Amino acid sequence: MAVILSFFFGHWLSAIFCQTFFLHRYGAHRQFTMSKGWERFFHLFTFVAQGSSFLNPRAYAILHRMHHAYSDTERDPHSPLFSTNPATMMWKTKHKYDDYAYARVEPEARFVGGYPEWPLIDKLSQSWLVRILWGGAYTAVYLAFAPSIWWFLLLPAHFVMGPIHGAIVNWGGHKYGYRNYKTDDVSRNTLVFDFLTAGELFQNNHHVFPMSPNFAARRFELDPTYPVILLLAKLGIIKDVSAQRARYPHERTAPEAEAASVAAE
Repeated sequence: MAVILSFFFGHWLSAIFCQTFFLHRYGAHRQFTMSKGWERFFHLFTFVAQGSSFLNPRAYAILHRMHHAYSDTERDPHSPLFSTNPATMMWKTKHKYDDYAYARVEPEARFVGGYPEWPLIDKLSQSWLVRILWGGAYTAVYLAFAPSIWWFLLLPAHFVMGPIHGAIVNWGGHKYGYRNYKTDDVSRNTLVFDFLTAGELFQNNHHVFPMSPNFAARRFELDPTYPVILLLAKLGIIKDVSAQRARYPHERTAPEAEAASVAAE
């Protein structure tokens, strides 16, 4: 039992860390810089951590920049306002993601560039053979260590870990919780101690301060990824960490950071 729980939560935490640190804060927003060698290291680490649900950095960055530009409008690739449930929202998102992951559609020029690209890894990750091999590896762990068949109910979550994280963040972060700032979308902070998604559920804060590497904004909030960023900066692994409350070139017109704090709704 301990092995399976460790494997499940290890996969969950490593996958969401790679999403928020490498794909989101670095790839989509460039909140800090790193050398090409370290970029390749984290690119490969993300591929291993996310496995069968690896998210292509280019497609992720384009979709996320679109999300900021069109937040909670009909052009938002994953707003809960235009879907009846998380599953239909993520299915719609998948189609848009595939357009950019497989280069079927050319995005707006302002959303292009500045994201990590590694053609070999990115092409392998889109292969169904590779995805099946990842699924086989996860299944092998359960065959070897699951104390009973009921533990196999966790196995499908390994196959689609990335979409599960996306559904939690994009649905929950725009449906449930409180708002620190007035915005022209419905973004919310779902949790005050966001260990579940490594800080991603501070959506209201992030939409107001998109270039801030610290997604927490108030004293009682904690973004667990931010201390890791500070540590990596101190070690020299990443550099040029963005000053908090900077503006992001792809965001929609939004109120300044000092906009009046509003009561939880």
